[in-house]
Amino acid sequence: MTNVSDALWPYVLAVVAGLFAHACLQLGVSMLTLLNSHAIGSGRAHAAVLRLSFSYSLGALAATVGLVIALTYIFTSLFPFYSTLEWTLLAGLIAGVGIAVLLFYYRRGKGTLLWLPRGFVEFASSRAKKTKNTVEAFSLGLMMVIAELPFLIAPIALTAAILSGQPSLERSIGIGAYSLAACLPLFSITALIGSGHKISTIQRWRENNKNFLQWSSGLTLILLSIYVFAINVWSAV
Repeated sequence: MTNVSDALWPYVLAVVAGLFAHACLQLGVSMLTLLNSHAIGSGRAHAAVLRLSFSYSLGALAATVGLVIALTYIFTSLFPFYSTLEWTLLAGLIAGVGIAVLLFYYRRGKGTLLWLPRGFVEFASSRAKKTKNTVEAFSLGLMMVIAELPFLIAPIALTAAILSGQPSLERSIGIGAYSLAACLPLFSITALIGSGHKISTIQRWRENNKNFLQWSSGLTLILLSIYVFAINVWSAV
């Protein structure tokens, strides 16, 4: 992808759109609210709850950074020059994930139950309930990012593909900026908890806005796939 440095802004727009879709996905937020609910319900001090929440968010950040770095390295090694075929496949992946978000991300009915298998939900809920220290919270945050990879793979792969064509400094800045922005909802909730907001208020907001988050994320990915195809395949024809 040698032309990215000469025409960067269309790709910046693509990364921002992918980042928006990434931030709308709710598994990490769902588990964070569950973790805090258990911690508060068990009578933990406010400072202890805040430490668990912050550690969880750091774990999610570490996992996101690791995934972006890994995919960027893979793309740099395997695809030093992108052809229309690679871009077509990437656009297809993004579109497929977008459709999956629209169709499967939330379970039908009230509440904010996600697509996850029941067994994993029970396991993750049990882990959240048993989390008592910052190391366990960190690992739980890391695990949730890995668990949501079937949906996160689209925006992260797009970002990695674009960053793989950049110089080392710009690539490092891009990885850090994307990862921090993607985890901003988690750190925002941690800040809200620290300022005294109730978990029930946050959960109520999630339930009231779940359709917006689902449709915004899914449609953004579908439109993004068309955009990526247009600037990299149609323009090359």
